[in-house]
Amino acid sequence: MTPFDDIGKPGTGGFLDNHFLIAMPGMRDDRFARSVIYVCAHSEDGAMGLIINQIQPLGFPDILIQLGLLDESEAIRLPPRARDFPVRNGGPVDRSRGFVLHTPDYRVESSVPVSEEICLTATVDILRAISTGTGPREALMALGYSGWGAGQLESEIADNGWLTCPATPALLFDADIERKYDRILASLGIDPTHLSQFAGHA
Repeated sequence: MTPFDDIGKPGTGGFLDNHFLIAMPGMRDDRFARSVIYVCAHSEDGAMGLIINQIQPLGFPDILIQLGLLDESEAIRLPPRARDFPVRNGGPVDRSRGFVLHTPDYRVESSVPVSEEICLTATVDILRAISTGTGPREALMALGYSGWGAGQLESEIADNGWLTCPATPALLFDADIERKYDRILASLGIDPTHLSQFAGHA
C-alpha cells in the first residue's frame, strides 16, 4: 500500500494539491506546531503531505549507509551538497519511509508529477542520484508523511487550524528551513507576531 491508495495520485487536480498548509497558533497537535506542510495529494477521500520545516537528526549520509547504498568510508567522500543535504521530518505516519520532492529535470519511472514544476519520488534511485551529484537541480527529502482521512483536513481548516496558500518552488526548496514558517507568512502579507488576531478569519 502507498499513501495514495485511498486518496488518488498527486497531481490529479485536488483543490489543495501543490499548496502549503501553515499551522495557526491555536494548533492543538504539538507535532504540527509552527509547521508548514506541502500538500502532495488531496481529494474527497483524504489528503497527504510532507512537513517541510522540521529537520530530522538523521543525516543524508546516515540514510545512505542504512540503506546499504554506500559504506562509512564512502560517505566521507560524498560531494558537499549531498553530505549536507538536510532530511526533514515529513510527518508522524510511516517514519521509516522516505519521500523526495524535486524539480522535474530528474525523473524515473516511479516519479509522480504533483504540478508542472514539482515531482515526488519515493524510491532509492533518486537517493543514489543525489549522492553522486546526478540528481535533480532542486530537491527536498523527508522521512514519514502527514495524512488525513476523508473530510478531516477540510474540517481542520474550517476550525482555523491551518492557513492555505499556493506553493512556489522558490519557497519550497529554499534552504532557510528555520525561517520558512515566518517567510511564507510574510509572502502572504501576514506578520507572524500578529497572527493570533487572524484566528477565526483565515
